[in-house]
Amino acid sequence: MPEPMIFAVPTSTGAAGSALPGRRDSAPRRRLRAVRPDSLFLAICLVLASLAGMAHAQTRELSANGTLLDRIAAVVNDGVVLNSELDKQTEDVIARLQQQNTDLPPRNVLRRQILERLVMEEIQVQRADRLGIQVSDEMLNGALDDVARRNDINFADLPQALAQQGMDYRDFRDEIRRQMTLQLLRQRDVIARINVSPRELEQFMARQRNAPDRNAEYNVSHILISVPAAASPEQIEARQKRAQEIHDRAAGGEDFAQLAVAYSDSSTNIEGGSLGWRRGSQLPSIVSDQIASMKTGDISTPVRTPSGFHIFRLNEMRGGVQQSVVAQVHARHILLRTNELEDDQTVQQKLADIRKRIVEGGEDFAAIASVTSQDPGSAADGGDLDWAGPGTFVPEFEQQLDRLSENQISEPFKTAFGWHIIQLLGRRMHDITDDVRRNRAFAELRESKAEEETELWLRRLRDEAFVEYRM
Repeated sequence: MPEPMIFAVPTSTGAAGSALPGRRDSAPRRRLRAVRPDSLFLAICLVLASLAGMAHAQTRELSANGTLLDRIAAVVNDGVVLNSELDKQTEDVIARLQQQNTDLPPRNVLRRQILERLVMEEIQVQRADRLGIQVSDEMLNGALDDVARRNDINFADLPQALAQQGMDYRDFRDEIRRQMTLQLLRQRDVIARINVSPRELEQFMARQRNAPDRNAEYNVSHILISVPAAASPEQIEARQKRAQEIHDRAAGGEDFAQLAVAYSDSSTNIEGGSLGWRRGSQLPSIVSDQIASMKTGDISTPVRTPSGFHIFRLNEMRGGVQQSVVAQVHARHILLRTNELEDDQTVQQKLADIRKRIVEGGEDFAAIASVTSQDPGSAADGGDLDWAGPGTFVPEFEQQLDRLSENQISEPFKTAFGWHIIQLLGRRMHDITDDVRRNRAFAELRESKAEEETELWLRRLRDEAFVEYRM
């Protein structure tokens, strides 16, 4: 038979092998004995079983005496949603619905809905982390300052104001940072990838031109010259004639409210025909069809409906897109930057020489700019910056423009982009109302597409995620 393998296994040696006080060799004696592999395996199993029993006993003791801190409501990829988060969100939602006098669904249904929302937020936060999307303290403080201003309090008083409402300032900051992170992620993954074609934009703007601005409010007055349901053609003609006479008197300068009190058959006649302030989206169709093409003070021609002839006056309008006229400047420039070989003084002198060649030598500014300017956006156009409004350029650049008269060329000056000389080509007051409308229409059209695209995006994220519910 083969020789048995020898393993060092500690064995008890009784009193003779025990470490006794006063002995020189205080360490317990150990001796080697022959053990077969199967015997070793059995010994290890016995030791592990003993340790497991000790651990189980310790767990029972902790279960009986310890305090449960939290539980996992759902595992989301490599993160979790805690039961405490779910409880807090549930209580917040219930409180909000109760304040709004909204009937509450069964609590278990509400918890499932809130848990799914927390799961989706966790999926998005994890994606934002992977993409390196972060909200800086500066951005966060700006958002919190905006919250404070909207509530008519100072930013420094925000923690105290939140505490009075039972809210922790640190938790509030964390939640605002989280929501801002999700907005940045949505901007990157959804909004920035939505395409709005020029044709779509033009069609959308055409529809807007034929309807009141939904975001504006209109103060409208109304006169009704009623027509009986069974009126004869002669009666209809007489009523139309009266409506036209009243319109002509109002358009000629007579007080519309007095005319309404004297002649209107509407229930608002005592109030001078006033319909009050109405949002564009809340105006009756008969009114909105007229208001879309009217300006403040305009009076509509009589409009026939089954009830009679209507005359409208647009008294005031607020909100929405108002006429916007801004001061613009037209300029061109030459930009040179410093490098390892040319310092500030060298570059400044080169621009001074170029200016002298143009002012005294009569050389063409555009020709020199096209071959010397280091601004890639304007050099090919002879340094032309086109017409620009306030805030287009950095402050140092705008300050130089403000000092120039038409066709004058500045002395060399420095900004964060390098050294410049500017020639002012002209000034004008420009109506940018159409540009404002176009930009707003583009934003509205893109936002209208964003809702559906966001839902599809969220569904893809959810399908790709690992989620395990523990409730």
